[in-house]
Formats: sequence, C-alpha cells, structure tokens
Amino acid sequence: MEIRRIFDLVDNYEEKFNKDDVFGAKENGSWKKYSVKDYREYSNKISYSLMAMGIKKNDKIITVTNNRPEWNFCDIGIMQIGAVHVPIYPTISDEEYTHILNNAEAKIVFVSSKLLYNRIKPIADNIESITDVFAFDEFEESRNWQEFLDLSKGKEAQYEEELAKIKDSILPDDVCTLIYTSGTTGLSKGVMLSHNNFLSNVDGVLPRIPINETDRALSFLPLCHVYERMVGYTYQTRGLSIYYAENMGTIANDLKSIKASLFTTVPRLLETVYDKIITKGKDLEGFKKKIFNWSLKLANNYDLENQNFISKIKMSIADKLVFSKWREALGGNIKLIVSGGASLQPKLATSFYAAKIMVAEGYGLTETSPVIAFNDIMSKDGFMIGTVGPIIDNTEVKIAEDGEILVKGPGIMKGYYNNEKETKEVIKDGWFHTGDVGEIVKGKFLKITDRKKEIFKNSAGKYIAPQVIENKFKESFLVQQIMVVGDGEKFASALISPNFNYLHYWATKHKIHFRDNKELIQNEEIIKKVQDEINRQNKELAVHEQLKRFRLVCDEWTPQSGELSPTLKKKRRILYKKYDHILRDIYQYAEGEEDRAIKK
Repeated sequence: MEIRRIFDLVDNYEEKFNKDDVFGAKENGSWKKYSVKDYREYSNKISYSLMAMGIKKNDKIITVTNNRPEWNFCDIGIMQIGAVHVPIYPTISDEEYTHILNNAEAKIVFVSSKLLYNRIKPIADNIESITDVFAFDEFEESRNWQEFLDLSKGKEAQYEEELAKIKDSILPDDVCTLIYTSGTTGLSKGVMLSHNNFLSNVDGVLPRIPINETDRALSFLPLCHVYERMVGYTYQTRGLSIYYAENMGTIANDLKSIKASLFTTVPRLLETVYDKIITKGKDLEGFKKKIFNWSLKLANNYDLENQNFISKIKMSIADKLVFSKWREALGGNIKLIVSGGASLQPKLATSFYAAKIMVAEGYGLTETSPVIAFNDIMSKDGFMIGTVGPIIDNTEVKIAEDGEILVKGPGIMKGYYNNEKETKEVIKDGWFHTGDVGEIVKGKFLKITDRKKEIFKNSAGKYIAPQVIENKFKESFLVQQIMVVGDGEKFASALISPNFNYLHYWATKHKIHFRDNKELIQNEEIIKKVQDEINRQNKELAVHEQLKRFRLVCDEWTPQSGELSPTLKKKRRILYKKYDHILRDIYQYAEGEEDRAIKK
C-alpha cells in the first residue's frame, strides 16, 4: 500500500506484516511484546480520548518520556486526528520546558514517570493553554495513562466514523510535529515538519539499509530527536520489530537478548564501546595481550581498498581470535550500525569495519527531516570512511562560495513555528542554509568540515576549524572531550576533559597517588603525558592550527551537567562561560580587559 501520512504505517503493518512483536519493552525484567493489533487499538483509543477532551486539528500535544511503546501509540493517536505531536527531551532545564510549553501553546502533556511529573506539573500549572498532565506510570499524584484511555470507554462507536473522516481529510503536506532544536546557541526553535517531510526522507534512505521484516532493531537514542524518530518510521515501513533498551547500561545485554540486526547511535557512544574494548585488551596478559595488540594495530591501519593475499590471511587470523569477540559483545548478529548527530572519527570507523562491524555515517539536521547524505553499504562505490556518504536521491546539495552546505528537497521543514523572521534567514530562494561547512569528495561524497559559526580567525587572519582539530585529538585514549579556542588570539589552545577511566588505570600502573580528579590533572607526569600526545598530533596540523597551550579540567562534560546538548554536542557558550578563568590564564589578560577569547 502507499504510505502518504505517518499513521498509514499502521495500515501497512496490518496489510503486510501481521506480527506479534511490532514493539518490545522490558517489564519486571522480561520483554513485553506489542502486536499489530495492540498498535492499532492503543492508537485509536488515544485518538478517541483526545477527541473526547475536545482536541482539534493543529492543537499541540506534548510528550516527555523515555523510549517506550506508548510513545508510538501517542504519536499515531495524536497525528491521525490532525493534532500536532511535540516530543521533548526529559533532560532539559526548567527554563527550556517553560519556553517550549509556552511557545507551542500546548493543550495536554504526557510524561512517563513520577520524577518528570513533579518537574513539569508546576510549570504546566502556570501555562494557561495546558488543561491536563497525564503520566504513563501509575502513582497517586497524577492522572494516569489508564485514566486517560478510559475517557473514551463506551464511546468508541461514536468516534470511529468521525475518526475515519478526519484521517481522510489529513494531507501529506500537513504539519504533524513540532521538534524543538537542541538549543546549543540559546533557546530552542520549534521546527515544523509534515508527514511528507518524514516520508520523503524514509524513501531516500531505505535503498541504503539492508533490512526486512525478519530483523529486530534496538532503540535507545531519544525518540523525541528527529534522527531516531525518522529511523523508527523507516523500520516500520519495512515491518521490523523495534525493541527499546531498558536503559543505557543494559544495551549490550539487550542486543544479545533480542539478537538485534541493527541500531542507531551517536559517535560518543561508539567511542565508549571502543574504549571498553581497549580497556579489556589492556587487562590481558602474555600471549593473549600480544595477539590483541597485533590485531588492534591491523584494525587501525586497515586499508578498505587494498587488501593483498598476505593481509587477508592476517585479517582472517585476527578475526577468528579477536574481532569475532567484538561482534559477540554487540550481540553477534549486527548487520549495520548507523551513526549520526556528530562527526565520527575515521579511525574508529576503520577499526570497526576491519572487525566486520559495518558503521555507516550519515548527516542531516532537524530542519531537513533529517537525512541529507548517508553512506550506502548496499552499493560497491557508495561508501567512504571520513565522509557522510552520497546525497540521498531526492535531495539536492550545493556548496556556497564560503563553503556552507545548502540543501533543497522534500525534506526541508515548513519553517520555525511562530518565527517567520528566522525562517527567512535560513531558507533563501528555496535553499536551506545548514550553517555547516563542507565539500564534495570524488564528485559524490559529502564531507563535513565544521560549523560555520564555530570557525574562527586567529589574530593573523588565519581560519581555524575547531571541529576538525577536536576530532583528531579525540582519537587519543587520553581525551574524552576537547574544545579548541583562540578566536582573535595569536595561537590556538584547548580545554581538555580527559578520559578519567584511562588516566586512573595509567596512574595506578605508574604508582601515581591522587585523592581525586582535581589533584590528578595537576600531576606533572599526567600533564607531560598529555603534552606528548599533543606534540604528536600537532605534527599533522598546519602551524596556525597547532595547539600551543592546553589546560586539563576535572569535570566530565555531560548533558546532565549542562556542557553537552541532549545529542552530545558541545555547548560552546556554556563552556566558554564556565571556564572563563582558565581562558584568561591561557591568554594572559586581566579581569575587565576586553575579552577576545570568550564569545559573547
């Protein structure tokens, strides 16, 4: 059947894939499965209850929840009555919640837990448009999920015909969601996306993903983010079963438990997986350790295009003794890992590829629904490590004179909600201005070099692209996060949040005693080790790009502590402000002096 609106996915399941595990989630330690019938019944009940509450077309309904099947039921139930689904991260600030709930002019809010209810209910009570807050979990303080569903009890026949008429009236180009951007540079904006925006994106990526109805996918990235959401629609188009990880700590066990074929992730999580592999290898002894280090060296230096007979024999041995265990740690059945949301280190992608773990990197933005380009593992010449792949078929890209990536196609948003001024600033003559800088490699592969707003000049007028330099240094086991600075200064420097797990291991091995991380980063041997790594990496950089100074910080940067966005991108303004005193020390200027390094 033709899928023209998002809610047509349910009809598609019923017609082609009548299975008993469309979705799965852990309850009391066991997987609870939801069938196609459950999908239809819950979605319709939500529609009926919303109709009973007087919700009309274009009314905004908020969800703030972890990944769970109820999210999908709400998604379909909201959209098939023409209302607009506004999913929000569970980890943002109260200021952001207040901004979004007000800006969206929300009517109803669904939350998952008591903790979120206690945070959001006081905010919602002060917003005139909001009539109710419901929780999926049951507890005394809240109107719960079952109470909401019971609003339509006995009225199903009354609403069934009306719902059918409403669905028929909904057009592919109608707005179905508002997705608020991460807000790395200020308060977030509501991106208006239509059914067709999403489904055109699904059409663009489907030919590049080897999936069918027998596959199972594990989902753990937030469903409120456009990336995981669109991927979920892609899975459903092909009839996959989608299982939701219990939490971030259970991913490895969940992959094994369901024998997952694929999952989507962000580079930071892949870096964590790789670090764990390396840490386990360091704990080995004798011959096993030598084999591990030999195999790791092969993986790091793997040449995708030039494998002679001898190198193939070596890789075969390494695969049997080492790499097969890497795959087993990921469940033993992975066909594909899709990486997006930030730039993936080429070294990491190469090592996984050598271990027969396919990691395909893609690129896009919320405003583009999201995918613009995606590496194609189904095509012999459609995959290139270090790039985000070829442009998807229904989308055009051109590179502006200043290097900015411009995009045109059916995935481009309808605009920012209640913000025509900013919409006109990013969409000009039909081209969406991404704010990212890139180039086309070998005539077809898109390579991202940096964010346009993050590129800066030193005092000599030389341009520095910090993201490129940061990714190079993050290849080191010593570096967890790094921010390159030096706008308007004579030289580039960096703030480094080190990999404390590795530093603790190294310090213990070298009999370095420390009370806490603050004392550890002040140790001269630790500083020297990091300096040696910087010296090594500097050799591969242009003179004006080389890091002349650095400072270690004792904080780990996370979304919870505010330095990273929910999608694990650095909030540079927050970091500049937080480490103002360190930056002043690096560039030797006094309090009150004009501050060139701290961005306003």
